Amino acid sequence: MVAIVITDASPLIGLARVSGVSWLKDLFGVVLIPSVVADEVLTGHFPAQETLIQEAIGAGWLRLAADIETGPALPDLDEGEAASIRLALSFGPASSTLLLIDERAGRASAMEFGLRVAGTAAVIGMARQRGLIPSARAVFAQLHASDFRIAVAVIETVLKRCGESDLRQ
Repeated sequence: MVAIVITDASPLIGLARVSGVSWLKDLFGVVLIPSVVADEVLTGHFPAQETLIQEAIGAGWLRLAADIETGPALPDLDEGEAASIRLALSFGPASSTLLLIDERAGRASAMEFGLRVAGTAAVIGMARQRGLIPSARAVFAQLHASDFRIAVAVIETVLKRCGESDLRQ
């Protein structure tokens, strides 16, 4: 059972590009976002996408969390990834926390600390499995058209889990 969900910037950006930020609420209820991550995604450069994130914060289910200054330094990660991992670690038992993070180095570091991780592709798969979207394949196509990249092998794995591995779908 996942009790706490924390997101890094990349999943928010990817989901905003496909108007899928609200899927996080439907899947997890409340999602935490470190303030440094909020600063990374709310730059004013992508108003349509940022509006979806701002609306989620305003609705109260995407909640800003203070950055945790204690914990591992994580010098090889960007500030948002490090802040997300430190926040997740601050809650104690890793089994009750899910960290949404896409970047390979960040995922590897999080897993070294015993954290459960999922990325944008997994969220899309969960949304499909819960009936929030009619087609994961269509969402991946839309995401790809926006220049947001997810490895083909990851997409194929998610499509298989969703029952969309048939190329004719």
